[in-house]
Amino acid sequence: MVVIGAGQAGLSVGYHLLRAGLRAGTDLVVLDRAPDTGGAWQFRWEALRLGVAHRVHDLPGMREMGLHFEDADQSRPARDVVRDYYRRFEDHYGLQVRRPVAVVSVTRQGEGLCVTTRAPDGSTSRITAEVVVNASGTWGTPFLPWYPGRDTFRGRQLDTTEYRDAREFADQDVVVVGGGTSAIGFLLELDGVARSTRWFTRRPVTWSEGSALDVESAVSAVAEQDRAARAGEVLPSIVSGTGVPVSARIRTGLEHGVLAAAPMFARLDETGVVTAEGEHVHADAIIWATGFRADLRHLAPLHLRTGSGGVAVVGGRAVDEPRLFLAGYGPQASTIGANRAGRLIARQVVAALAETRDSR
Repeated sequence: MVVIGAGQAGLSVGYHLLRAGLRAGTDLVVLDRAPDTGGAWQFRWEALRLGVAHRVHDLPGMREMGLHFEDADQSRPARDVVRDYYRRFEDHYGLQVRRPVAVVSVTRQGEGLCVTTRAPDGSTSRITAEVVVNASGTWGTPFLPWYPGRDTFRGRQLDTTEYRDAREFADQDVVVVGGGTSAIGFLLELDGVARSTRWFTRRPVTWSEGSALDVESAVSAVAEQDRAARAGEVLPSIVSGTGVPVSARIRTGLEHGVLAAAPMFARLDETGVVTAEGEHVHADAIIWATGFRADLRHLAPLHLRTGSGGVAVVGGRAVDEPRLFLAGYGPQASTIGANRAGRLIARQVVAALAETRDSR
């Protein structure tokens, strides 16, 4: 069987499959397109620290190694910490992740699925698997909404994946779009570096008490993710259902007026944006921190997209292709949810493999 992706969801599934008796490199093949360990965290901007990001939960089996993200050095870039911990986890449990290997497509082949991959040198290969677990995450598919005039703006436009350092925007007027934690982090980092910042969101930001985001305690948000996944709809934003926790840093930003969100502007022009009231806001750069969509492009040959734009998934299993499981998808999208889903999906995979082999 094949696991696509070695971020938190993929590593969690892999760990539980090893515990179930599968052998890495033979029974279990884990593929990852990234050049290094750490999943999407390895691509995050240098200034991001674990103390100001979503909480990163320990992988299953990490505590037995004596590793805890709660004890991690918060002075180091979050990307370096996660990359280091995930590398040690992979080595300790011998997952033998193959990287960098890009999955081009997943197709049906007889009683199994065919995973076509591409290596950095452009060569392709195929792996036939009885079961595939897709844990490809979202980092590769940032969502950029279209607004009138977006193509006429002469300044710089970038999404979350392209942000590197606030110093790139020194003495510039910057517009930040989006109501999630990335947008908030950008605004706080740009304060005192950029000449000015303006923040626009599609819906009002809901602030929640407490300094940590606990998605599992927000029952309604998780339930909405599950409902959308079962219905095959595009998954809603988790933050929109849970609110943003007010850390000490965020509270300071609120008190100083740095985090003052305005309703979404009506359009862009060559030199900035125009609000619904007609105010022109000059911008040298616009950062679209407008979230992500599940990266499922390589699953297109399976024709799983519904008329609502999503993939119907129940309990982590694709409704229209029972040999395919989606980890870290829908209600499993939070960091602790990905861990719990790893155990659930691993059990289903083992059962599916047994059913397949018994039917031969």
